[in-house]
Amino acid sequence: MAFIQSDIYSETLGTRCKLNAIIPLPFGGDPETRSNKRAPYQTLFLLHGLHSNFDAWSRYSSIERYANEKGLAVIMPEANRSFYTNMHHGYRYFDFFTNELPQIVSQLFPLSPNRSDRFIAGLSMGGYGAFKLALSRPDLYSAAASLSGALDLTAVADSGTLLPEWPIIFGENQDITGTDHDLLELSRRYRSGNNPDLALYQCCGTEDYLYPSNQSFLEHSRSIGLDVHYEEGPGAHEWAYWDRQIQNVINWLPLRDIGDQTFA
Repeated sequence: MAFIQSDIYSETLGTRCKLNAIIPLPFGGDPETRSNKRAPYQTLFLLHGLHSNFDAWSRYSSIERYANEKGLAVIMPEANRSFYTNMHHGYRYFDFFTNELPQIVSQLFPLSPNRSDRFIAGLSMGGYGAFKLALSRPDLYSAAASLSGALDLTAVADSGTLLPEWPIIFGENQDITGTDHDLLELSRRYRSGNNPDLALYQCCGTEDYLYPSNQSFLEHSRSIGLDVHYEEGPGAHEWAYWDRQIQNVINWLPLRDIGDQTFA
């Protein structure tokens, strides 16, 4: 397993962007020739939350160990406080994540190009981002997971916890209902369209301040017939909960058996 920190230039953002990558090393076969073999690895894009950055998952969880056990590549990119969207006044992070980033990391690392081998997950703001990216572009990902995600932003805004950057990110209008920023609307569009199957995993701690937002999205998804694997239990908005749950997410993903990896 290799842990790699990269500094890449994004044409979409017009600036440099950092990311951490966990890349499995070839295993099996003749040790003398093993270093020359490269595998098209299944890949998890793992997104950070509002108050952290690309380093958070590698610093505060044991994601490297969990990924190593499964032979899973993990890409952890920087998104600042963008909510993974094309900001009203700012950078086009949605375009970066959907159009440019997958191409860049595929050039840098031996990742499978197949949709069935590409997954996305995140916590808090990253949980919102994972569902937004996957529901908007189900052609890119076969599975998406939200851990304590801000899944109903309208409900979050109505609760009085509106973030100060809201006008910069989403525009001056506080109401995003029915827009490209509204996960309830995006899930309706996905459900009514001719889209490939998308596996969704949602979890939230019952003591988390985003628990009501998660309940709102869950009730909505059930009302439109959207299949979501849901888990809840004791836990607040904290790394102890997310470190436990990311293990469940990885076990839930449709991963190949580590002995079935193929090499070029």
